[in-house]
Amino acid sequence: MSKPVMYSGKIHLKTKKWVADQLGDKANVSIVFNMVSTFYILDPKIRIYDLGRKKARVDEFPLCVHLVSDEYEQLSSEALEAGRICANKYLVKHCGKDAFHMRMRLHPFHVIRINKMLSCAGADRLQTGMRGAFGKPQGTVARVHIGQPIMSVRAKDAHQAPVVEALRRAKFKFPGRQKIYVSKKWGFTKYNRDKYEEMRQDGRLVPDGVNVKYRPHKGPLKVWMEAQHQEEEVV
Repeated sequence: MSKPVMYSGKIHLKTKKWVADQLGDKANVSIVFNMVSTFYILDPKIRIYDLGRKKARVDEFPLCVHLVSDEYEQLSSEALEAGRICANKYLVKHCGKDAFHMRMRLHPFHVIRINKMLSCAGADRLQTGMRGAFGKPQGTVARVHIGQPIMSVRAKDAHQAPVVEALRRAKFKFPGRQKIYVSKKWGFTKYNRDKYEEMRQDGRLVPDGVNVKYRPHKGPLKVWMEAQHQEEEVV
């Protein structure tokens, strides 16, 4: 048996059978390799999802501002890239490249297709209209729900005005309606500011990069003893 031949990353095998002869022999089976069409999905335009000082600890940037979608829509990868560049350029100019951390919250996983139609004279003689109208991949988009964040920025409280203005300018790169919300949470965490400060003082929250780990009072004795040793080493 010959080795399979790969075209465009896929192997298409078809079995071709002949009727057995009258003597009762088995039917011969041959494998035919069909070359698939060379249409492929384009890579998304947006390739960077975290900008600024993305390794800043959670305690350094308490402010968090979100750009939230206000309707069901599809945002193309080109629009996401344009919004990212617009907001980043304004923040670097007015805050500094190390004074914020911006994160894109959407990934364009959905593939859209297009059935191209000719518009020249006599086009009806060259194409079949809506017969076999399954289109070819054109690009990728992100499907967004109402209230879903598009992009988020964490920074210091002194930079709230530039952050809001940067997200306002990024709104013009997207279709539909968007709203800007100043979050009550501490940075990218899920805890409110007053609750976060209280739990940090009690030792129930431990910094873990851009987020925190919750350390409950109850649990295995071994884990509690390890936590006590860590506190003694810090002191």
